Amino acid sequence: MQALAPDGLPPKTVDRQIEHLARQRMAEEPVVALHGPRAVGKTTLLRLLAGAHGAEVIDLDDLATREAVAVDPATFVAGPGPVFIVEYQHAPLLLDAIKAELNRDGSPGRFVITGSTRHDSLPVAAQALTGRLHLMTVYPLSQSELAGGDTSLVRTLFEDPRAGVSARPSETSRAEYAERVAAGGFPPALRRTTAAARGRWFDDYLRLCLERDVIELARIQQRTALPGLLARLAAQTGQVLNIAAAGKAAGLNKRTADNYAKLLEALFLVQRLPAWGTTLRARAAALPKLHVVDSGLAARLLRLTPERLAQANATALQQFGHLLETFVVGEIRTQASWMDGIAGLGHWRTHDGAEVDMVVERDDGSVIAIEVKAGTRVVGRDLSGLRVIRDALGDAFIAGAVLHTGSRSYTAEDRIHVLPVDRLWCGSEV
Repeated sequence: MQALAPDGLPPKTVDRQIEHLARQRMAEEPVVALHGPRAVGKTTLLRLLAGAHGAEVIDLDDLATREAVAVDPATFVAGPGPVFIVEYQHAPLLLDAIKAELNRDGSPGRFVITGSTRHDSLPVAAQALTGRLHLMTVYPLSQSELAGGDTSLVRTLFEDPRAGVSARPSETSRAEYAERVAAGGFPPALRRTTAAARGRWFDDYLRLCLERDVIELARIQQRTALPGLLARLAAQTGQVLNIAAAGKAAGLNKRTADNYAKLLEALFLVQRLPAWGTTLRARAAALPKLHVVDSGLAARLLRLTPERLAQANATALQQFGHLLETFVVGEIRTQASWMDGIAGLGHWRTHDGAEVDMVVERDDGSVIAIEVKAGTRVVGRDLSGLRVIRDALGDAFIAGAVLHTGSRSYTAEDRIHVLPVDRLWCGSEV
């Protein structure tokens, strides 16, 4: 896959971590489903996997292929496999044919399918392959993939938290962070060499999703309200979701706005980060936070350029703070998707003011927690949420990190570390 790094380096081949995982899962599961936003590289990944097996790809984005599959789905899934299918949601009957084929031979590696709609939003799909399908989410490119490595701060914090701390300072400036945040991780957007060209790509991408994909997914009466609702939701990125306010601003009642927001989630345009640990403290809040799936897409929806984000005023700092949180959450979410044994992701917030932007929990109950600060300095009160969750969890709390835009990293106190944001992709070698 070709991509242009945000620092302006020439196009290069990006080694996707999800490719290695998909190969492993093919050896274990009868059906591997790669779902995620449009244009993140699912089809490219599928073609790589198919090429390794000398197999053809059935592309249901092609109308002629789609029509042929709809008439005779069994013909397209017959044989020992593996069979590779792009955008399976376009031909729901195909899933029944796959189920019938698996009844005859359910060995691993029979099918690899991709979809740009959340699997659980497709009732037919959800029922047809229950217990036989392994879902993998393909996200936009991570910064560590763009940097040509496999650095994972999530893994580091779980396995050796102090490894992220280094006496060597970071050299990434706030302006450089703003560039990365506004660029995002969609490969076609990163190939554009100017901000104007990237903006046009985002506009066309949104038009495709809202005018075609939504219609395929559901019949809705107020389709023209969707762009306005998405823009209002983007204005809440990195914040606790207020669906009533977003709906009112878009001219929708709360119930309709919530239903439409779920459609936008089904298309991987926005994601709700659930509240974590609501039983940890009696006053823990249960409302989710909202994040646009890609910080570059969020910046375009809000018409925020790198130059605006880097301005030295209170409004720009607040806007940058919300987008930076979405950027970091996206990086952590993607890194967690490369790991086995992750039980859940969430944010933690109490009614009396304690909060942590992201919590990652493993199956064994161990937890890491991450707080994001747009400033270059971290003061004592910035550690307060991490302290509260550390003291509440005891030994289950492995490490907490405050990620900031300053240059220094250090251990602030017991199991709480202060790190530059670029530790997400540089490790301690910066």
